[in-house]
Amino acid sequence: MIGILSFVGFTSLVAIISYFATRTTDETSSDGYFLGGRSLTAGVIAGSLLLTNLSTEQIVGLNGSAYKDGLSVMAWETLAAIAIVVTAIFLLPRYLKGGLTTVPQFLAKRFDVSTKTITSALFLTGYVVVLLPVILYSGSVAISGMFNVPELLNVSDKTALVICIWGIGIVGSIYAVFGGLKAVAVSDSINAIGLILGGILIPVFGLMAIGDGSVFQGLETLMATNPERFDSTGEPGQEVPFSTIFTGMMLVQLFYWGTNQQIIQRALAAKNLAEGQKGMLLASFLKILGPIILVLPGMIAYHYFEGGLASSDLAYPELVRAVLPKPLIGFFAAVLFGAILSSFNSVLNSSVTLFGIDIYKQHINQDAPEKTVVRYGKIFGIILALAAMFIAPMIANAGSLFNYLQEINGIYSIPILTIIVIGYTTKRVPAIAAKIGIISGSLLYIISQFWLQPRYVDAAMEEAMAQGITDPAELGLIQADAYPHYLHVMAILFLANMGIMLLIGKFKPRPTPYVQEYTKQVEITPYRYVKQAGLAIVLIVVGIYIYFAK
Repeated sequence: MIGILSFVGFTSLVAIISYFATRTTDETSSDGYFLGGRSLTAGVIAGSLLLTNLSTEQIVGLNGSAYKDGLSVMAWETLAAIAIVVTAIFLLPRYLKGGLTTVPQFLAKRFDVSTKTITSALFLTGYVVVLLPVILYSGSVAISGMFNVPELLNVSDKTALVICIWGIGIVGSIYAVFGGLKAVAVSDSINAIGLILGGILIPVFGLMAIGDGSVFQGLETLMATNPERFDSTGEPGQEVPFSTIFTGMMLVQLFYWGTNQQIIQRALAAKNLAEGQKGMLLASFLKILGPIILVLPGMIAYHYFEGGLASSDLAYPELVRAVLPKPLIGFFAAVLFGAILSSFNSVLNSSVTLFGIDIYKQHINQDAPEKTVVRYGKIFGIILALAAMFIAPMIANAGSLFNYLQEINGIYSIPILTIIVIGYTTKRVPAIAAKIGIISGSLLYIISQFWLQPRYVDAAMEEAMAQGITDPAELGLIQADAYPHYLHVMAILFLANMGIMLLIGKFKPRPTPYVQEYTKQVEITPYRYVKQAGLAIVLIVVGIYIYFAK
């Protein structure tokens, strides 16, 4: 009962503060609704970026991966720091110089409106079919498990899951659809503090549990018992082999932190370039500490439960239930609930932005006043949220949620990254090249991962079974060797798509070179120490990898 009361109290406090914070700006215009009036400061941007990224598909999923593979999965966090630095130094100045509210708007200026529409449609499809349902499902699994909802409501596990999905979906929709970006960003910043504090408590109590009350003794025991799991270089057959951090891993990170509307929208709402860069650099530095929350608990769970859990995705919630004092479970569930809402409502708000500005205003009603754009954007957001709530229960058998999410996202992430890179680094590549690049990139990836890969893997496994090989570890290596890792496939297709677009640009260039104009909507004087701070962060990440390399 104490846990439930603390959960309700903390979430209510965040909602009240967010409500009154949003009353200070005019959100009747599309700019006020979607971008918070371009008023976000460095601290709000950093907190919002971090919490948007910290949801249950990260907390539960990545700790589940660490439970299986150990420290090597920290690449998803530490390499994100480098990608954020690259975005802050190279991409954000160009975005703000063009006065962008959405990433596809640049594609309309650089290529044409059709390219922008295709890109927005890809983003929206990925959000509603994959990202939103995964956030809802993983969050519902965590909340249902921590509060034992089936027993609390005397319902089946499936019914409890559906109840949690719809509860999270409805609350998240209210935040995103009716609050606008500033409501999302303010609630994110508040929840970020609670999430970081609560997230650190889990490994602290976990280490104390295995160290007879001592954190340092617990860490020493953990490292002495399983030293091979403290290796920053992943092996073949693991989720993140070391070679992938030099290929598709960095591309995924650059897409996510540099071009994904869900994330970059926070920086696009900065009051000026300097504030945006400072916010991104702060978020980048804090990402280096991310493995403490997103990797270490999974490794502790492996030791605590002696690798005996039925599923790796149970590692985090089971560890929370086992080591966290009962009075703190409600508080931690509240901040975890905030993290779930953050990712859900930020994706939903980005979807509303993409639809309202890039589709409704562009193709449905070009003469619509701003209030009408906002109204229809909200209606679309409600429809999108309902669709995600219906789809979410269907992905219960998706396997490792985190790995599943990253692999499926490749359908649209790499093609979009490709055309943005080409768009900024060339001046003559025409619009037809962008259309071919984005469509071919998506189709080739689908063919690779959903047709070729299963054929090669099934053939290899059949041959192994025919040879009498039954050892799970050996079979895992055979499966990994049967077909290139999906991160390698992403890198191959990225280069192939770039080659296709450059060839088209060579033989059929656009008549006039593209020149980006400064719209003067945002002050773009950079933060004076952005390069020095960025270099320091990159060196820290490299140092961490060298220190833990075996």
